[in-house]
Amino acid sequence: MIASRRNFLMGAAALSAAVVTPETVRAMTAMRIATDWGLATADVEADVAPQAMRLIHGRAPAGLEGALYRNGPAKFRRPGRSAAHWFDGDGMVRRFRISDGRAELAARFVDTPKRRQETRLDAMVMPGFGTVGDPRAEIGSNDDANAANTSVLMAGDALWALWEAGSAVAMDPETLETRGMVTHRPDLKSMPFLAHPRREPDGRIWNLGMGRGQAMVWRLSAAGELEAATMIDLPRASYVHDFTATARHLVIVLQPWVQARMTMPFSEGFDWRPEEGTQVLVIDKDDLTKRRVFDLPAFGFFHLGDAWSDGGDIRFDVCVHRDMDFAARGASEVLNGVPLDGEPARLAMVQLKADGSADLQRTDHVAEFPRGDPRRAGLPRRFTLHTAGEASDRPFASAIGMTDWRAGRTRAFDFGADHVMDEMVFVPRPGGSEEDDGWLVGPTLNLAARATELHALDAARIEDGPVATWRADAALPVSFHGVWHG
Repeated sequence: MIASRRNFLMGAAALSAAVVTPETVRAMTAMRIATDWGLATADVEADVAPQAMRLIHGRAPAGLEGALYRNGPAKFRRPGRSAAHWFDGDGMVRRFRISDGRAELAARFVDTPKRRQETRLDAMVMPGFGTVGDPRAEIGSNDDANAANTSVLMAGDALWALWEAGSAVAMDPETLETRGMVTHRPDLKSMPFLAHPRREPDGRIWNLGMGRGQAMVWRLSAAGELEAATMIDLPRASYVHDFTATARHLVIVLQPWVQARMTMPFSEGFDWRPEEGTQVLVIDKDDLTKRRVFDLPAFGFFHLGDAWSDGGDIRFDVCVHRDMDFAARGASEVLNGVPLDGEPARLAMVQLKADGSADLQRTDHVAEFPRGDPRRAGLPRRFTLHTAGEASDRPFASAIGMTDWRAGRTRAFDFGADHVMDEMVFVPRPGGSEEDDGWLVGPTLNLAARATELHALDAARIEDGPVATWRADAALPVSFHGVWHG
Protein backbone atom coordinates (compact mmCIF):
# COMPACT_ATOMS: atom_id res chain seq x y z
CA MET A 1 0.00 0.00 0.00
CA ILE A 2 2.82 2.42 0.80
CA ALA A 3 4.43 2.04 -2.62
CA SER A 4 1.11 2.60 -4.38
CA ARG A 5 0.42 5.62 -2.24
CA ARG A 6 3.80 7.04 -3.22
CA ASN A 7 2.90 6.60 -6.87
CA PHE A 8 -0.32 8.51 -6.26
CA LEU A 9 1.43 11.32 -4.44
CA MET A 10 4.12 11.73 -7.10
CA GLY A 11 1.90 14.57 -8.26
CA ALA A 12 2.92 16.53 -5.16
CA ALA A 13 6.58 16.14 -6.10
CA ALA A 14 5.77 17.38 -9.59
CA LEU A 15 4.07 20.40 -8.07
CA SER A 16 7.15 21.18 -6.03
CA ALA A 17 9.45 20.82 -9.03
CA ALA A 18 7.31 23.13 -11.12
CA VAL A 19 7.32 26.23 -8.95
CA VAL A 20 10.32 27.86 -10.65
CA THR A 21 8.27 29.19 -13.57
CA PRO A 22 7.83 33.01 -13.60
CA GLU A 23 4.42 34.63 -13.38
CA THR A 24 2.20 34.67 -16.48
CA VAL A 25 -0.16 37.55 -15.72
CA ARG A 26 -2.76 37.97 -18.44
CA ALA A 27 -2.92 41.48 -19.87
CA MET A 28 -6.59 41.22 -20.83
CA THR A 29 -7.87 40.47 -17.34
CA ALA A 30 -8.64 44.06 -16.33
CA MET A 31 -10.52 44.71 -19.57
CA ARG A 32 -12.45 41.44 -19.19
CA ILE A 33 -13.63 42.21 -15.68
CA ALA A 34 -14.93 45.59 -16.82
CA THR A 35 -17.53 43.87 -19.00
CA ASP A 36 -20.78 42.23 -17.91
CA TRP A 37 -19.42 38.79 -18.84
CA GLY A 38 -16.65 39.43 -16.35
CA LEU A 39 -19.14 38.91 -13.52
CA ALA A 40 -19.16 35.17 -14.30
CA THR A 41 -15.50 34.85 -13.30
CA ALA A 42 -15.12 37.92 -11.11
CA ASP A 43 -13.34 37.85 -7.75
CA VAL A 44 -15.21 37.81 -4.48
CA GLU A 45 -13.20 39.63 -1.84
CA ALA A 46 -14.93 38.43 1.34
CA ASP A 47 -17.40 35.91 2.73
CA VAL A 48 -21.09 36.71 2.35
CA ALA A 49 -22.91 36.83 5.68
CA PRO A 50 -26.41 35.29 5.71
CA GLN A 51 -28.77 37.63 3.89
CA ALA A 52 -32.44 37.44 2.96
CA MET A 53 -33.16 37.13 -0.75
CA ARG A 54 -36.04 39.17 -2.14
CA LEU A 55 -38.91 37.34 -3.82
CA ILE A 56 -39.27 38.96 -7.26
CA HIS A 57 -41.51 36.44 -9.03
CA GLY A 58 -44.21 33.94 -8.04
CA ARG A 59 -44.24 32.27 -4.68
CA ALA A 60 -42.43 29.37 -3.05
CA PRO A 61 -44.05 25.98 -3.69
CA ALA A 62 -45.62 24.35 -0.64
CA GLY A 63 -43.34 21.60 0.62
CA LEU A 64 -40.09 22.99 -0.82
CA GLU A 65 -37.96 23.19 2.32
CA GLY A 66 -34.21 22.69 2.63
CA ALA A 67 -30.85 24.00 1.49
CA LEU A 68 -29.00 23.98 -1.80
CA TYR A 69 -25.22 23.92 -1.29
CA ARG A 70 -23.02 24.84 -4.23
CA ASN A 71 -19.27 25.15 -4.74
CA GLY A 72 -17.13 26.95 -7.27
CA PRO A 73 -14.01 29.10 -7.63
CA ALA A 74 -14.47 32.72 -6.53
CA LYS A 75 -10.98 34.20 -6.13
CA PHE A 76 -8.51 34.17 -9.03
CA ARG A 77 -6.48 37.37 -8.85
CA ARG A 78 -4.12 38.94 -6.33
CA PRO A 79 -1.72 41.88 -6.78
CA GLY A 80 1.40 39.72 -6.53
CA ARG A 81 0.22 37.05 -9.00
CA SER A 82 -2.99 35.64 -10.47
CA ALA A 83 -4.30 32.20 -11.41
CA ALA A 84 -4.15 31.41 -15.12
CA HIS A 85 -7.05 28.92 -15.32
CA TRP A 86 -10.71 29.00 -14.33
CA PHE A 87 -10.37 25.68 -12.46
CA ASP A 88 -7.68 27.07 -10.12
CA GLY A 89 -9.56 29.73 -8.13
CA ASP A 90 -10.25 29.44 -4.41
CA GLY A 91 -13.39 27.48 -3.58
CA MET A 92 -16.39 29.30 -2.15
CA VAL A 93 -19.35 27.31 -0.81
CA ARG A 94 -22.76 28.93 -1.22
CA ARG A 95 -25.84 27.97 0.78
CA PHE A 96 -29.29 28.84 -0.55
CA ARG A 97 -31.80 28.03 2.18
CA ILE A 98 -35.55 27.88 1.50
CA SER A 99 -37.83 27.82 4.55
CA ASP A 100 -41.41 29.01 5.12
CA GLY A 101 -41.51 30.45 1.62
CA ARG A 102 -38.42 32.60 2.16
CA ALA A 103 -34.92 32.24 0.74
CA GLU A 104 -31.58 33.14 2.29
CA LEU A 105 -28.07 33.22 0.82
CA ALA A 106 -24.79 32.75 2.66
CA ALA A 107 -21.33 32.07 1.17
CA ARG A 108 -17.95 31.36 2.66
CA PHE A 109 -14.51 30.57 1.28
CA VAL A 110 -13.10 27.16 2.18
CA ASP A 111 -10.23 27.83 4.59
CA THR A 112 -7.55 25.72 2.89
CA PRO A 113 -3.76 25.80 3.36
CA LYS A 114 -3.61 27.12 -0.21
CA ARG A 115 -5.85 30.07 0.55
CA ARG A 116 -4.07 30.86 3.83
CA GLN A 117 -0.64 30.84 2.20
CA GLU A 118 -1.74 32.93 -0.78
CA THR A 119 -3.53 35.41 1.47
CA ARG A 120 -0.32 35.86 3.44
CA LEU A 121 1.72 36.42 0.26
CA ASP A 122 -1.08 38.38 -1.50
CA ALA A 123 -0.29 36.28 -4.57
CA MET A 124 -1.72 33.15 -6.21
CA VAL A 125 1.38 30.97 -6.05
CA MET A 126 0.09 27.39 -6.06
CA PRO A 127 0.30 25.28 -9.22
CA GLY A 128 -2.95 23.76 -10.39
CA PHE A 129 -4.89 22.39 -13.32
CA GLY A 130 -3.76 25.12 -15.69
CA THR A 131 -1.63 27.41 -13.52
CA VAL A 132 2.15 27.12 -13.26
CA GLY A 133 3.51 27.31 -9.71
CA ASP A 134 5.58 30.10 -8.26
CA PRO A 135 8.89 29.67 -6.37
CA ARG A 136 7.25 31.04 -3.22
CA ALA A 137 4.81 28.12 -2.99
CA GLU A 138 5.40 25.84 0.00
CA ILE A 139 4.18 22.36 -0.98
CA GLY A 140 4.49 19.22 1.08
CA SER A 141 1.54 17.27 -0.36
CA ASN A 142 -1.40 17.52 -2.74
CA ASP A 143 -3.49 19.17 -0.05
CA ASP A 144 -1.23 22.20 0.18
CA ALA A 145 -2.46 23.05 -3.34
CA ASN A 146 -6.04 21.89 -2.69
CA ALA A 147 -8.45 24.57 -3.94
CA ALA A 148 -11.58 22.75 -2.62
CA ASN A 149 -13.52 24.44 -5.42
CA THR A 150 -15.52 21.91 -7.42
CA SER A 151 -18.39 20.23 -5.58
CA VAL A 152 -19.95 19.40 -2.21
CA LEU A 153 -21.18 16.26 -0.45
CA MET A 154 -23.24 15.80 2.71
CA ALA A 155 -21.55 13.18 4.90
CA GLY A 156 -23.16 12.67 8.29
CA ASP A 157 -23.19 16.00 10.14
CA ALA A 158 -20.57 17.53 7.85
CA LEU A 159 -20.55 19.20 4.47
CA TRP A 160 -17.52 18.20 2.40
CA ALA A 161 -15.99 20.60 -0.14
CA LEU A 162 -14.46 18.54 -2.96
CA TRP A 163 -11.55 18.90 -5.36
CA GLU A 164 -10.42 16.09 -7.62
CA ALA A 165 -6.71 15.91 -6.74
CA GLY A 166 -6.74 15.80 -2.94
CA SER A 167 -8.74 15.29 0.24
CA ALA A 168 -12.29 16.37 0.91
CA VAL A 169 -12.49 19.36 3.27
CA ALA A 170 -15.09 19.14 6.05
CA MET A 171 -17.25 22.18 6.78
CA ASP A 172 -20.06 22.99 9.19
CA PRO A 173 -23.28 22.98 7.10
CA GLU A 174 -24.84 25.68 9.31
CA THR A 175 -22.02 28.19 9.73
CA LEU A 176 -19.96 27.08 6.69
CA GLU A 177 -16.90 27.16 8.95
CA THR A 178 -14.06 24.94 7.75
CA ARG A 179 -13.31 22.01 10.09
CA GLY A 180 -10.29 20.60 8.23
CA MET A 181 -9.10 17.98 5.78
CA VAL A 182 -10.84 14.60 5.88
CA THR A 183 -8.34 11.79 6.52
CA HIS A 184 -9.95 8.35 6.59
CA ARG A 185 -6.80 6.52 7.70
CA PRO A 186 -3.23 7.70 8.33
CA ASP A 187 -1.84 5.88 5.29
CA LEU A 188 -4.56 7.48 3.13
CA LYS A 189 -3.70 11.06 4.05
CA SER A 190 -3.90 13.46 1.05
CA MET A 191 -5.07 10.74 -1.33
CA PRO A 192 -7.13 12.04 -4.27
CA PHE A 193 -10.92 11.96 -3.89
CA LEU A 194 -12.87 12.95 -7.00
CA ALA A 195 -15.43 15.76 -6.91
CA HIS A 196 -18.14 13.45 -8.33
CA PRO A 197 -18.86 10.69 -5.80
CA ARG A 198 -21.83 8.42 -6.50
CA ARG A 199 -24.47 7.67 -3.88
CA GLU A 200 -26.63 4.58 -3.83
CA PRO A 201 -30.31 5.08 -2.89
CA ASP A 202 -29.51 3.86 0.65
CA GLY A 203 -26.82 6.55 0.98
CA ARG A 204 -23.65 4.47 0.54
CA ILE A 205 -20.94 6.48 -1.22
CA TRP A 206 -18.60 5.28 -3.98
CA ASN A 207 -15.78 7.38 -5.35
CA LEU A 208 -12.49 7.25 -7.20
CA GLY A 209 -9.13 8.87 -6.68
CA MET A 210 -7.04 9.12 -9.83
CA GLY A 211 -3.28 8.61 -10.14
CA ARG A 212 -2.09 8.18 -13.73
CA GLY A 213 -2.71 4.52 -14.63
CA GLN A 214 -4.22 3.65 -11.26
CA ALA A 215 -7.36 4.50 -9.33
CA MET A 216 -8.26 4.29 -5.68
CA VAL A 217 -11.78 2.91 -5.28
CA TRP A 218 -13.36 4.47 -2.20
CA ARG A 219 -16.39 2.89 -0.49
CA LEU A 220 -17.89 4.90 2.36
CA SER A 221 -20.97 4.63 4.51
CA ALA A 222 -23.80 7.14 4.17
CA ALA A 223 -22.19 9.08 7.01
CA GLY A 224 -18.84 9.23 5.20
CA GLU A 225 -17.07 6.55 7.26
CA LEU A 226 -14.49 4.43 5.44
CA GLU A 227 -15.61 0.91 4.51
CA ALA A 228 -12.91 0.09 1.97
CA ALA A 229 -10.15 1.71 -0.07
CA THR A 230 -8.76 -0.46 -2.86
CA MET A 231 -6.18 0.38 -5.51
CA ILE A 232 -6.87 -0.87 -9.04
CA ASP A 233 -4.96 -0.66 -12.31
CA LEU A 234 -6.51 1.07 -15.32
CA PRO A 235 -6.05 0.22 -19.01
CA ARG A 236 -4.58 3.69 -19.56
CA ALA A 237 -3.93 7.00 -17.79
CA SER A 238 -6.92 8.95 -19.11
CA TYR A 239 -8.17 12.16 -17.54
CA VAL A 240 -11.14 11.17 -15.37
CA HIS A 241 -13.21 13.98 -13.85
CA ASP A 242 -16.37 11.89 -13.34
CA PHE A 243 -17.46 8.27 -13.35
CA THR A 244 -20.83 6.57 -12.97
CA ALA A 245 -22.37 3.46 -11.43
CA THR A 246 -25.27 1.04 -11.65
CA ALA A 247 -26.64 -0.84 -8.66
CA ARG A 248 -24.00 -3.53 -9.24
CA HIS A 249 -21.17 -1.94 -11.23
CA LEU A 250 -18.74 0.96 -11.36
CA VAL A 251 -18.41 2.43 -14.85
CA ILE A 252 -15.20 4.32 -15.68
CA VAL A 253 -14.99 6.08 -19.05
CA LEU A 254 -11.41 6.41 -20.32
CA GLN A 255 -11.33 9.15 -22.94
CA PRO A 256 -8.37 9.57 -25.31
CA TRP A 257 -6.99 12.57 -23.38
CA VAL A 258 -4.11 10.64 -21.89
CA GLN A 259 -1.47 11.66 -19.37
CA ALA A 260 1.85 11.34 -21.16
CA ARG A 261 4.05 13.43 -18.85
CA MET A 262 4.31 14.34 -15.18
CA THR A 263 4.49 18.11 -15.42
CA MET A 264 2.87 21.27 -14.19
CA PRO A 265 0.48 22.74 -14.90
CA PHE A 266 -1.42 19.47 -14.77
CA SER A 267 -3.28 19.96 -18.07
CA GLU A 268 -0.04 20.24 -20.05
CA GLY A 269 0.83 16.65 -19.23
CA PHE A 270 -2.02 15.30 -21.40
CA ASP A 271 -2.13 14.49 -25.12
CA TRP A 272 -5.30 14.17 -27.22
CA ARG A 273 -5.08 10.80 -29.02
CA PRO A 274 -8.34 10.27 -30.95
CA GLU A 275 -6.87 7.35 -32.86
CA GLU A 276 -6.99 5.35 -29.60
CA GLY A 277 -10.75 5.79 -29.22
CA THR A 278 -12.63 5.77 -25.91
CA GLN A 279 -12.66 2.80 -23.55
CA VAL A 280 -15.24 2.01 -20.88
CA LEU A 281 -14.14 -0.08 -17.90
CA VAL A 282 -16.94 -1.86 -16.01
CA ILE A 283 -16.08 -3.27 -12.58
CA ASP A 284 -18.18 -5.43 -10.28
CA LYS A 285 -18.79 -3.60 -6.97
CA ASP A 286 -18.65 -6.86 -5.01
CA ASP A 287 -15.42 -8.06 -6.63
CA LEU A 288 -13.19 -5.37 -8.09
CA THR A 289 -11.13 -7.98 -9.95
CA LYS A 290 -14.11 -8.76 -12.20
CA ARG A 291 -13.97 -6.33 -15.10
CA ARG A 292 -14.93 -5.82 -18.72
CA VAL A 293 -13.65 -3.26 -21.23
CA PHE A 294 -15.81 -1.82 -24.04
CA ASP A 295 -14.68 0.25 -27.02
CA LEU A 296 -16.34 3.42 -28.32
CA PRO A 297 -15.41 6.15 -30.81
CA ALA A 298 -13.22 8.98 -29.54
CA PHE A 299 -14.89 11.77 -27.59
CA GLY A 300 -14.04 14.10 -24.74
CA PHE A 301 -16.17 14.60 -21.65
CA PHE A 302 -16.37 16.06 -18.18
CA HIS A 303 -19.71 14.75 -16.89
CA LEU A 304 -21.81 11.58 -16.93
CA GLY A 305 -25.33 10.80 -15.77
CA ASP A 306 -26.23 7.90 -13.49
CA ALA A 307 -25.97 4.47 -15.14
CA TRP A 308 -28.46 1.63 -14.93
CA SER A 309 -28.84 -1.99 -16.03
CA ASP A 310 -31.21 -2.77 -18.89
CA GLY A 311 -31.44 -6.55 -19.01
CA GLY A 312 -27.86 -7.61 -19.63
CA ASP A 313 -26.91 -4.17 -21.00
CA ILE A 314 -25.74 -1.03 -19.21
CA ARG A 315 -26.91 2.46 -20.20
CA PHE A 316 -25.76 5.92 -19.17
CA ASP A 317 -25.82 9.42 -20.58
CA VAL A 318 -22.80 11.60 -21.24
CA CYS A 319 -22.24 15.19 -22.36
CA VAL A 320 -19.89 14.68 -25.31
CA HIS A 321 -17.22 17.18 -26.33
CA ARG A 322 -15.42 17.03 -29.66
CA ASP A 323 -12.11 17.01 -27.78
CA MET A 324 -10.71 18.39 -24.51
CA ASP A 325 -9.57 21.73 -25.85
CA PHE A 326 -11.77 23.56 -23.34
CA ALA A 327 -9.92 21.96 -20.43
CA ALA A 328 -6.52 22.54 -21.98
CA ARG A 329 -7.10 26.04 -23.36
CA GLY A 330 -10.69 27.27 -23.29
CA ALA A 331 -11.10 27.55 -19.53
CA SER A 332 -8.05 29.81 -19.34
CA GLU A 333 -9.48 31.95 -22.10
CA VAL A 334 -12.84 32.21 -20.32
CA LEU A 335 -11.06 33.53 -17.25
CA ASN A 336 -8.94 35.98 -19.20
CA GLY A 337 -11.43 37.38 -21.70
CA VAL A 338 -10.41 35.65 -24.92
CA PRO A 339 -13.41 34.76 -27.15
CA LEU A 340 -14.02 31.03 -27.56
CA ASP A 341 -14.14 29.24 -30.90
CA GLY A 342 -15.05 25.72 -29.80
CA GLU A 343 -18.25 23.69 -29.95
CA PRO A 344 -20.44 23.12 -26.88
CA ALA A 345 -21.03 19.63 -25.51
CA ARG A 346 -24.02 17.63 -26.71
CA LEU A 347 -26.04 14.97 -24.94
CA ALA A 348 -25.50 11.32 -25.86
CA MET A 349 -26.54 7.89 -24.58
CA VAL A 350 -24.11 4.99 -24.24
CA GLN A 351 -25.27 1.39 -24.42
CA LEU A 352 -22.83 -1.30 -23.28
CA LYS A 353 -24.22 -4.56 -24.60
CA ALA A 354 -24.08 -7.98 -23.01
CA ASP A 355 -22.34 -9.34 -26.14
CA GLY A 356 -19.33 -7.04 -25.52
CA SER A 357 -20.15 -4.40 -28.15
CA ALA A 358 -21.03 -0.79 -27.39
CA ASP A 359 -22.99 2.04 -29.05
CA LEU A 360 -22.85 5.83 -28.68
CA GLN A 361 -26.18 7.45 -29.58
CA ARG A 362 -25.55 11.16 -30.13
CA THR A 363 -28.26 13.82 -30.02
CA ASP A 364 -28.33 17.40 -31.26
CA HIS A 365 -29.15 18.75 -27.79
CA VAL A 366 -26.56 21.14 -26.37
CA ALA A 367 -26.12 19.98 -22.78
CA GLU A 368 -23.83 19.88 -19.77
CA PHE A 369 -24.05 18.97 -16.06
CA PRO A 370 -26.44 15.97 -16.38
CA ARG A 371 -28.47 15.24 -13.25
CA GLY A 372 -31.39 13.01 -12.30
CA ASP A 373 -33.71 12.01 -9.50
CA PRO A 374 -31.35 11.03 -6.64
CA ARG A 375 -33.81 8.34 -5.54
CA ARG A 376 -33.10 6.52 -8.81
CA ALA A 377 -29.31 6.57 -8.67
CA GLY A 378 -28.12 3.38 -10.38
CA LEU A 379 -31.70 2.40 -11.27
CA PRO A 380 -33.64 2.65 -14.56
CA ARG A 381 -34.83 6.18 -15.33
CA ARG A 382 -36.47 8.21 -18.04
CA PHE A 383 -35.20 11.79 -17.68
CA THR A 384 -31.93 13.71 -17.78
CA LEU A 385 -31.80 17.23 -16.35
CA HIS A 386 -29.07 19.40 -17.91
CA THR A 387 -28.04 22.93 -18.75
CA ALA A 388 -28.55 24.24 -22.28
CA GLY A 389 -28.14 27.37 -24.35
CA GLU A 390 -24.38 27.37 -24.81
CA ALA A 391 -22.98 28.36 -28.19
CA SER A 392 -19.55 28.43 -29.82
CA ASP A 393 -19.13 32.08 -28.79
CA ARG A 394 -20.95 31.81 -25.44
CA PRO A 395 -19.07 29.75 -22.84
CA PHE A 396 -21.93 29.73 -20.32
CA ALA A 397 -25.41 28.23 -20.40
CA SER A 398 -28.55 30.39 -20.36
CA ALA A 399 -31.18 27.63 -20.26
CA ILE A 400 -32.21 24.52 -18.38
CA GLY A 401 -33.41 21.42 -20.24
CA MET A 402 -34.98 18.08 -19.42
CA THR A 403 -34.56 15.29 -21.95
CA ASP A 404 -37.13 12.49 -21.99
CA TRP A 405 -35.36 9.45 -23.41
CA ARG A 406 -38.57 7.45 -23.67
CA ALA A 407 -40.42 10.12 -25.65
CA GLY A 408 -37.32 11.25 -27.55
CA ARG A 409 -37.76 14.97 -26.85
CA THR A 410 -36.29 17.75 -24.75
CA ARG A 411 -38.31 20.42 -22.95
CA ALA A 412 -36.46 23.57 -21.92
CA PHE A 413 -36.71 27.06 -20.49
CA ASP A 414 -34.27 29.79 -21.53
CA PHE A 415 -33.67 32.54 -18.99
CA GLY A 416 -32.29 34.80 -21.71
CA ALA A 417 -28.95 36.19 -22.82
CA ASP A 418 -28.59 38.26 -19.64
CA HIS A 419 -28.47 35.14 -17.44
CA VAL A 420 -25.64 32.70 -16.78
CA MET A 421 -27.18 29.37 -15.84
CA ASP A 422 -25.67 27.19 -13.12
CA GLU A 423 -26.38 23.47 -12.84
CA MET A 424 -29.78 22.73 -11.27
CA VAL A 425 -30.77 19.85 -8.99
CA PHE A 426 -33.98 17.83 -8.85
CA VAL A 427 -35.83 18.02 -5.52
CA PRO A 428 -38.60 15.38 -5.12
CA ARG A 429 -41.98 16.63 -3.98
CA PRO A 430 -42.81 15.24 -0.49
CA GLY A 431 -44.95 12.15 -0.96
CA GLY A 432 -44.38 12.09 -4.71
CA SER A 433 -43.05 9.05 -6.52
CA GLU A 434 -42.99 9.98 -10.21
CA GLU A 435 -39.63 10.84 -11.72
CA ASP A 436 -40.73 14.37 -12.67
CA ASP A 437 -42.86 15.00 -9.57
CA GLY A 438 -40.78 17.69 -7.94
CA TRP A 439 -38.88 20.89 -8.53
CA LEU A 440 -35.76 22.00 -10.30
CA VAL A 441 -33.79 24.34 -8.04
CA GLY A 442 -30.71 26.35 -8.93
CA PRO A 443 -29.21 29.81 -9.35
CA THR A 444 -28.46 32.08 -12.26
CA LEU A 445 -26.24 35.13 -12.42
CA ASN A 446 -28.37 37.99 -13.78
CA LEU A 447 -25.85 40.08 -15.69
CA ALA A 448 -28.24 42.99 -16.31
CA ALA A 449 -29.26 43.26 -12.64
CA ARG A 450 -25.73 42.34 -11.49
CA ALA A 451 -27.24 39.97 -8.96
CA THR A 452 -27.43 36.27 -8.09
CA GLU A 453 -30.93 34.82 -8.36
CA LEU A 454 -32.41 31.53 -7.13
CA HIS A 455 -35.13 29.80 -9.14
CA ALA A 456 -37.57 26.94 -8.56
CA LEU A 457 -39.31 25.33 -11.55
CA ASP A 458 -41.93 22.59 -11.71
CA ALA A 459 -40.08 19.64 -13.26
CA ALA A 460 -43.21 18.49 -15.08
CA ARG A 461 -43.75 21.97 -16.61
CA ILE A 462 -40.20 23.21 -17.14
CA GLU A 463 -41.12 25.20 -20.23
CA ASP A 464 -43.37 27.46 -18.10
CA GLY A 465 -40.31 28.85 -16.34
CA PRO A 466 -39.83 29.57 -12.64
CA VAL A 467 -42.71 29.26 -10.20
CA ALA A 468 -40.60 31.33 -7.80
CA THR A 469 -37.51 33.55 -8.15
CA TRP A 470 -35.56 35.25 -5.37
CA ARG A 471 -32.80 37.85 -5.84
CA ALA A 472 -29.80 38.50 -3.59
CA ASP A 473 -27.96 41.76 -2.96
CA ALA A 474 -24.79 40.09 -4.23
CA ALA A 475 -23.43 38.89 -7.56
CA LEU A 476 -21.45 35.67 -7.11
CA PRO A 477 -19.44 34.12 -9.96
CA VAL A 478 -20.46 30.93 -11.69
CA SER A 479 -20.23 27.79 -9.54
CA PHE A 480 -19.73 24.21 -10.68
CA HIS A 481 -21.69 21.62 -8.68
CA GLY A 482 -24.11 21.35 -5.80
CA VAL A 483 -26.31 19.14 -3.65
CA TRP A 484 -29.73 19.55 -2.05
CA HIS A 485 -30.17 18.74 1.62
CA GLY A 486 -33.75 18.73 2.85
